[in-house]
Amino acid sequence: MPGRGKRRKRPFWQEWIAVIGAALLLTVGTQTFLARAYVIPSGSMEPTLHGCHGCVDDRVIVDKMVYRFHPPQPGDVIVFHAPDTDWKKDLPADDDTLIKRVIAVGGETVWCDGAKVFVDGAPLHEPYVSWNGSPGHQQTFGPVTVPQDRLWVMGDNRNDSADSRAHQYTARDQGTVGLDDVVGKARAVFWPIDRWQGLSDADPQSVH
Repeated sequence: MPGRGKRRKRPFWQEWIAVIGAALLLTVGTQTFLARAYVIPSGSMEPTLHGCHGCVDDRVIVDKMVYRFHPPQPGDVIVFHAPDTDWKKDLPADDDTLIKRVIAVGGETVWCDGAKVFVDGAPLHEPYVSWNGSPGHQQTFGPVTVPQDRLWVMGDNRNDSADSRAHQYTARDQGTVGLDDVVGKARAVFWPIDRWQGLSDADPQSVH
């Protein structure tokens, strides 16, 4: 029986096309199903996340898988699609995503007396908050009972964040964010290099 001939080697350029194609497919698949990078668009999450005119905006890794196994929890920093036209009016036409911290979840009642935020009657422990020049004072709101399958979200830069408070009277569902609108959980800052850090998701409801 005649021996088999040697397999013809592909031209070098074809191998590179295959490698580049596989890398692109892997990148697209990763961003679609597992994780993606996100640029912080504003200062609403200062000092946790930098985003400002004249500075290098933070880039964060967003975990898109974690909420397939459990819903967002208080303390999580999440990226989400603006859930209502009222949220979207000040956003770029080509990007409706925002990043905030989960403060309360479905069934919980949240309010603020101007000094502290309360959930179900208990004051929150919020070491991540920046007062933006007004220590100990923030906008009063509520009480708002968060509908099931929705979230009350706020920025860490407490006096410079258009969050659930800004939409409680004008947007559908009292300014809350639906679970279906959540893109994923922000895990870490990966750029710039001197800002490398993981993001705390400590539950502000658990320590008083």
